Amino acid sequence: MTRTLSPLTLAISLALVAPAAFAQESAPADTRTLDTLIVTGTRVSDRTVAESQSPIDIITPEALQATGTTELATALARALPSLNFPRPALTDGTSGIRPAQLRGLSPDQVLVLVNGKRRHIAAQLNVNGSIGRGSSATDLNAIPIAAIERVEVLRDGASAQYGSDAIAGVVNIVLKGSGKGGSLAVDVGGYSAGDGSKYQISGDAGLGFAGGRGSLHVAAQISDQDETNRAGPYQGTNPNGAGTNFPGIGETAFVIGDPQVQGAAVSANGQFQFNDALTGYASTIASNRDITSFAFFRSRNHNPLTAQFYPDGFVPQINQYSRDRSLLAGLKGSSEGGFNWDVSYSYGYNKIDFHTRNTVNYSLGSGSPTSFYDGALEYTQNILNADFSQPLEWGLAYPVTLSFGAEYRQEKWNQSPGAANSYFGGGAQGFGGFTAENAVHADRDNYAAYVGLEADVTDKFSAGIAGRYEDYSDFGDAISGKLSARYAFTDTVALRATASTGFRAPSLAQQNYQVITSSVDSSGVFTQRGTFPATSAAATALGAEPLKQEKSTSFSAGLVLQPSERLSLTVDAYQIEIDDRIVLSSPLNIDPTAAANAGTPSRRAAALAAQALLANLGINGVTSFNYFTNAIDTRTRGVDVVASYTIPFTASALDLTASYGYSKTEITTIAADPAAWATFAALSPSRIARDEIGRIEEGYPKDKAILGGSWKARHWDIGLTATRYGRFTNRPTSGAANDQTFDPQWILDVSASYRPSDQWTLTLGADNVLDSHPDRSIFANSTSGMFPYSNYSPAGFNGAYVYGRIAYKW
Repeated sequence: MTRTLSPLTLAISLALVAPAAFAQESAPADTRTLDTLIVTGTRVSDRTVAESQSPIDIITPEALQATGTTELATALARALPSLNFPRPALTDGTSGIRPAQLRGLSPDQVLVLVNGKRRHIAAQLNVNGSIGRGSSATDLNAIPIAAIERVEVLRDGASAQYGSDAIAGVVNIVLKGSGKGGSLAVDVGGYSAGDGSKYQISGDAGLGFAGGRGSLHVAAQISDQDETNRAGPYQGTNPNGAGTNFPGIGETAFVIGDPQVQGAAVSANGQFQFNDALTGYASTIASNRDITSFAFFRSRNHNPLTAQFYPDGFVPQINQYSRDRSLLAGLKGSSEGGFNWDVSYSYGYNKIDFHTRNTVNYSLGSGSPTSFYDGALEYTQNILNADFSQPLEWGLAYPVTLSFGAEYRQEKWNQSPGAANSYFGGGAQGFGGFTAENAVHADRDNYAAYVGLEADVTDKFSAGIAGRYEDYSDFGDAISGKLSARYAFTDTVALRATASTGFRAPSLAQQNYQVITSSVDSSGVFTQRGTFPATSAAATALGAEPLKQEKSTSFSAGLVLQPSERLSLTVDAYQIEIDDRIVLSSPLNIDPTAAANAGTPSRRAAALAAQALLANLGINGVTSFNYFTNAIDTRTRGVDVVASYTIPFTASALDLTASYGYSKTEITTIAADPAAWATFAALSPSRIARDEIGRIEEGYPKDKAILGGSWKARHWDIGLTATRYGRFTNRPTSGAANDQTFDPQWILDVSASYRPSDQWTLTLGADNVLDSHPDRSIFANSTSGMFPYSNYSPAGFNGAYVYGRIAYKW
């Protein structure tokens, strides 16, 4: 869509509308987030946000829908300074299923819950050069926003309470469960550049039954998103050269931006009270997403066969079809004396089928298909869980809450091969299929038990202790513990602190993923490139060791201020040390031709020696490989600040919010390269090269600030949010001379909603209304000018997005 409303005009219009309406409206009801009861990070039934011993953010449905996004991860990133969700392009599967990071840590170091129960991770493994490289994380965008009652984000280590992955924190998504009410909304929008149009139809409804003893709340959404393209023209010196992927000088041929996405999701959340002591509950979420992202452009001279299929060259399309399913069912109850129990079963499943379209397999000659099935990645999780709590009278001001429980979890991860023609010879251009020899069927189970005590020792002092033991069938056991405390000097000033240990088990994908991409070079020589499991003969020959769990130690200290009903402020500082952190090694390049071209005889000799070593293991012609390793230790330090202030007017109210997050991660130790790897040091300086070090330490903004204002009245809501993303740095493999630090970037979002009645709401808004873009990459890092923006850009690089929404509720 074209820009029909300029950002400046919209901003001026919103500024004029608000004051004019002040005198005509009635003040809305006041809501206080700090008074919200929480279920995350505590087993006490009546704990509020302000009373929590750990920092917790509450994200309301209104906050999730305050911008034009239809993605849960994007909405959370715009509400939380501690969450980073960049939008990388040209990163194969990661372009379609993007990971989010909390507090600058790896995306798989945050645990995601739904209704307090562990949600499954995605089958996707991120192996390309983006933030979250090497991670296997939860796909937040598979959960429909229309189904969400609120999101509780625990910014604290919680492995002792919830198990693996909860190093950076916990995101608990609470689904709507009311037996009444509902809504229906239509969203449309597009970027001011004229692309990326989106629409979404969403709704939810509650149903009560059995005389009020049961309720069911259902939700659904259907969405469609077109791709965006911010590629630049080719500015190099070899346009359409033989064997290149490049277009002519000044020609823009790449597609760099958001993918095409067609999605549908449904959910249901209900409960039935059999009697005063027994309640059954169940929830389910199902989503399908058809995602098309784009690979490198191939020029008409890329191969002698190219012109037969694509006279002007072509951009291969990588298609992912993601099917995501989850089911939770359980019984909970209570007995005299306050004993509570909760027994549940949960199931999670994600399967991603890969296709490469608009492509060709040169090895098949002129009879090659132009569309290929590349195989699938599949993850399954089954959990049996039992939780118990009992108040104990120990003569304190209030009862002590004893909690304990056990869990059994089974996981499976499969890597299924594609059609033979997808990987034969050179394979499909853009994304070759998984080969039959790379098929994986991995599984494991683990048993866990935990116990905890939490109490308000006095009217001013509360404390808690928790411990957890887990035993995994594939790598061993882990123990974690946590201490927490809060002291209220007055009703308006309190201090809180935590100390904990934690762990993260290596995912099945990290332990078993293997890909050998076949190719035929210009001389007709068959070669292979691959990623091997750490326990494979190939990786072991080059010094790899079996993966073990990451181990963390976390400390936090915070201040909670509530000087008045209108003002609140929390400040929390933290430190997280992670030992044996799992990373994907940098590639060891063992292409003897490339080594010879580099003009270093020792490099060619080393490459030939490496290939000979692998040939003895039955692996021939490999040009480069990498594997996962526990090679680094890191330390992350930071601070989170959250403040809110409400200004009441005679006929309306203004809610002001300010939040700031700072985090800095340092690699404190890099394990020495194994002797086998060091033998080939001429080919790679280290298993952990400078680009990976930079990605972990400086690839994300160290700080982020969000300033928001929302004016609310009976018929009008007007919102204005300014977000500042701090500096980040790209350290390419080409050397320090091409390092680039990107300046901070401000993003301004505005929206205006009009309610002609209690049921209808009409919204017009613009995200990034001033059309801000990140710094352009220097020419040396831009692939001859065609990649103008960095994939690390925390706010993306699409520019201004204008949207409208019509909503009806009952």
